[in-house]
Amino acid sequence: MPNPFNEQVIEEFRANNGRVGGYFEGARLLLLTTTGARTGTPHTTPVAFYPDGGERVLVIASAGGAPQHPDWFHNLVANPRSTVEDGLFTYEAQAVVLERAERDAVFARVIEADPGWAEYQAKTDRVIPVVALHPIPKDGPPKINAGSMAEHLLVAHNAFRHELALIRTEFTAADASGTTVASLGAQLRVNCLTLCQGLHNHHTGEELGIFPLLADRHPALAPALDRLRQEHERIAELLEELRRVLAQDPQDTDPGRVLSQVERLTSELEAHLTYEEEQLIPLLTPQGASPGAPR
Repeated sequence: MPNPFNEQVIEEFRANNGRVGGYFEGARLLLLTTTGARTGTPHTTPVAFYPDGGERVLVIASAGGAPQHPDWFHNLVANPRSTVEDGLFTYEAQAVVLERAERDAVFARVIEADPGWAEYQAKTDRVIPVVALHPIPKDGPPKINAGSMAEHLLVAHNAFRHELALIRTEFTAADASGTTVASLGAQLRVNCLTLCQGLHNHHTGEELGIFPLLADRHPALAPALDRLRQEHERIAELLEELRRVLAQDPQDTDPGRVLSQVERLTSELEAHLTYEEEQLIPLLTPQGASPGAPR
């Protein structure tokens, strides 16, 4: 039967490119569509996820610490193929239930990022499963959840701005309080990981897809595209510097010094995003249409 609470979250998620308020405000959610183990019908469920540093994402079958596994988990065991909506893209994925040793190692990282998962595990006698969702490349590239390429560009850029704001807020608070990078916890590393991976994928996709398309249609755009490619390289360097610092012993890392790197990344990335929007959105917006997603 339809779940009214889930239906409301799903509607809000799709209307706002993955952002929801209320109970789930600020949470990392995706929409997972599975095939019913008994009915064979599709079921869509909002599920919290954990980025894992590569293409796969992890979902945890906590059911809030209930005695039984959630229905979506049973569905994936019966039929591992699923559809994933992350706010920007929709893609087909293959589910793999992690074996106990890997599950325990991953679950420890998840708890470090959000202790709430440990509370759920403490409420139940069952071992809460962890499931990896792997995109299926043979099904083609993910489908863009936007009405136009201009809208997609704005949605992606605003997602990067949001991630960067989270990182900056964490470091600003740590610097003001005099705490160490170690005290920032794993959630900060998740934010950095999400930003780094997302920007890498976005820039790679632009250079392989949208840039050649625009260069062919608009030869006069060549200088702007060259500048954007150079800025991609510069931003990749800044992200690598930040990643390197975070990989060091956090006890020896001064948040103020790292904050200066975050500020520099913020400044250069915002300038890049703004310039790209100025140059590309007018060319990507269908005549007479609005470019879409506001900041």
